[in-house]
Amino acid sequence: MRESVKVLVISMALAAAMPALGQNALISDRNIENNLMMAMAWKQTAAEFRALYHQGFNIARMRVEIASAQKRDDSLPLAIISDVDETLLLANDYWGYLITQGQDFFDDASWDRWVAQNRAVASPGALEFLNFCVSNGVEVFYVTNRDQGETTVQLAIENLNAVGFPSVDAAHLRVLRESSNKELVQQEIREDYDVVALLGDNLNDFARRYYSTDVEQRMSLMEQDRDRYGRDYILFPNPTDGHWIRAIFGESEPLESDANRRILRDAATRAAWAP
Repeated sequence: MRESVKVLVISMALAAAMPALGQNALISDRNIENNLMMAMAWKQTAAEFRALYHQGFNIARMRVEIASAQKRDDSLPLAIISDVDETLLLANDYWGYLITQGQDFFDDASWDRWVAQNRAVASPGALEFLNFCVSNGVEVFYVTNRDQGETTVQLAIENLNAVGFPSVDAAHLRVLRESSNKELVQQEIREDYDVVALLGDNLNDFARRYYSTDVEQRMSLMEQDRDRYGRDYILFPNPTDGHWIRAIFGESEPLESDANRRILRDAATRAAWAP
């Protein structure tokens, strides 16, 4: 009788513990299966990731050298226009933070806190390239779309100054808080400068027509411009965010949900071997 009671008590204790164990296992599995994991492992550890930045800035430098050699005395002064986030500044530890929190989609609130802490680092080769431009009389314009409220511009200036970038002032910085359309700003700069190249991690940094919610359309538009890459457009790698996400979800910052995780999985398996 005593043995039966003991077995019953143990069974009841295990039954009570199972939901909690199952919940912990679910949390653990969700962290292990985080959508950001492979992309961030690559960004954090791959020499290839850093090499692509050096390659991009080397190409941009060659474009500047060629333009400088061909410049006439009566022509407009030379300039380059660059995006900021994930082009000149990297936010790897922000994306790493999301993973440690079990999050796998961009989060505005934590991003704004992160920006204010000045934790961004210069992308590989960025500082050297920008200093080369300035030392050779080529103007550098920073164009970014951010919105941290009334402090947006000051935070951007602090982020750029923190890594030692040159020409960080009101004349060279354009911050778009209410739009991601950079073409109007680019056109304004082109009125006074011969723009050698545009630098960005997002096709929308180059032309507004890429701001599409159709994957195939973006592919087609890119192919139409294929000769401009490495010349007018210098593109840097970004597998964590950008308007390629908008083409998949219909918005650039989709909600964190299982439904959106399924959409992402479908996008990742558009071409899948089925033996």
